[in-house]
Parts: sequence; C-alpha cells; structure tokens
Amino acid sequence: MSHACASVFRNLQNQSDEVTFILLGFSEYPELQVPLFLLFLAIYTVTVLGNLGMVMIIRINPKLHTPMYYFLSHLSFLDFCYSTVVTPKLLENLVVGDRTISFTGCIMQFSLACISVVTEAFMLSVMAYDRFVAVCNPLLYTAVMSQKLCSLLVGASYSWGIACSLTFTCFLLQLSFRRNNIIHNFVCEYVAVVSVCCSDPYIIQKILLVSATFNEISSLVIILTSYIFIFITVMRMPSTGGRHKAFSTCASHLTAITIFHGTILFLYCVPNSKSSWLMVRVASVFYTVVIPMLNPLIYSLRNKEVKETVKTLINTKLFCQEK
Repeated sequence: MSHACASVFRNLQNQSDEVTFILLGFSEYPELQVPLFLLFLAIYTVTVLGNLGMVMIIRINPKLHTPMYYFLSHLSFLDFCYSTVVTPKLLENLVVGDRTISFTGCIMQFSLACISVVTEAFMLSVMAYDRFVAVCNPLLYTAVMSQKLCSLLVGASYSWGIACSLTFTCFLLQLSFRRNNIIHNFVCEYVAVVSVCCSDPYIIQKILLVSATFNEISSLVIILTSYIFIFITVMRMPSTGGRHKAFSTCASHLTAITIFHGTILFLYCVPNSKSSWLMVRVASVFYTVVIPMLNPLIYSLRNKEVKETVKTLINTKLFCQEK
C-alpha cells in the first residue's frame, strides 16, 4: 500500500510541472463566447445566491430546524461547491485566449467535483428515506429521524463521496500523459481525461464503470423503494386532502431527483465519439452548471415555509431602511 502511494505521489510530482491540458470547451463557436459568458455568469450568480441563501434561511428560521431542511441545507452546500469548482474556470476560458489548465489543477478539479457529485447522489437518497419515514410512519418520524441518525447519514454520504474521489484520483495519477493534451470539454471529466492518456486505461475504465454503476444503481434503488412505499401509503389514504398534502411534500424532491439522475443516465447512454462531443458538452453544462441553480429554485418556489422566511427577511430589511 505504501509503495503504491509512493508511486502515485512520485508520478504526480513528475507530471505536475510538465503536463498541461487544453480545455476546448465551446472554442469552435467564437461568435458565442460573449453571450455564453454572460449566460453562465448569470446562472452562476443565481446559483451562489440561491444555494447560500437557502443555507442561511434554514439556519436563521427555527421552524426549519427539521431533518428535511437539515438535508436540504447540505444539498445546497454541495450544489454551491460543485458549481464553484467548475463554473469559474468555464467563465475564464470563454474570455481568455489561453484555455490551458495545469495537471495539478485538472486533478484537483476532478477530485473536488467527484466528491460533490457522489455525495449529492446519496444525499438525494437520504432525503428520499426521510420522506418515506415522514409519509409512511408519521407518528414515529421524530423518534426515527433523530439528530444522531441524521448526522450519521450525512456523514456517511460525505465519507463515501471522499472515498470514491480518492480511489478514482489515485488510479488517475498512475496514468501517463503527453506534455500537451486536448480535452474536448470545458471540465476535467474522468472519461475525457482518460481518453488522452498514453497508458493503457483498460483496468481504470473498468473500475470506474463498476464504481459508477454501483453508485447509480444503489442510490436509485433506495429512492425507488422509498417512493414505492410512499405511493402505496398515499393511495391508501381515505381523504383527497391528505393525498394532496403527502404528494406536495415529495414533489420538490422528486423533481430534483428526476433532473439529476435523468442527466446522469443520459450521459451514460451517449457514445464517446467525435460526433457526440457537442451533445456531451451540452449535457455537461446542464449537469454541472444548470442543476446547481435549479435545486434552490425548485425547493423555494414549492415550499411555503421557505417563501415565508424570505418575505419576512425582505420586509424586515425594508422596515430597517425606512427607519
């Protein structure tokens, strides 16, 4: 183990000063550089304000100190981190002629993005389990979803995300690269980086495929199982009002899940060929830039407590300015 780690760090040291990557992004569309910059800057601004605002709102409102909002605050934090890892470099490449990124910078971007994505996938699963307990066992909800269990579930999600990221990064560091490498994307995504290596990536690609498939299937199994039981419980409710209330509490989460996992599955299905590079980039934009912006909007627009807290903050600020 120590020999493997030493080999990895030695390889990192050897390549960090020599190897660079060129992120082509949308460079073949020079007329779209400024419009895309303005669009992505607006999206990133909304993402930062929306996600950090969501975290702040949940912290300052005692009514929102519940398991559901505890998980939501971590989801918002992950979306903020993910967007901040990817979008600033994308914005830079749209206005600067030099689209290079250092070997260390590329590896760091991949590693941090991987932590955010894997952790978010399981955080959404944890939120599905939370909704299952709330709808199917409402009388036991407070006892089951204790502060200790919530902290354990969140900690496990982060720990697994970090473990996956370290594993992928270690394998990535064992590959050899040319001095200058062209990546047909705007982000150091695993498949794109591996495709330009000089080493045989067969084993690493298989490990990635198995790990990614395990993460996707296991998180989806938890989500689908939870919502099957939720659907059965809701359909057994005698009152229409009860059904509507139960479905409305799950609607925001279902929307977020559909967008997140739908985009992942789409990227899985797109073949890695030159003809599909544009499609992959568009899907990657949606996945890395747009989704982190959508989540706070989805939860705030459909959530009465969040909207009331925002109105209270705005009214309080206006009152203070008038005084």
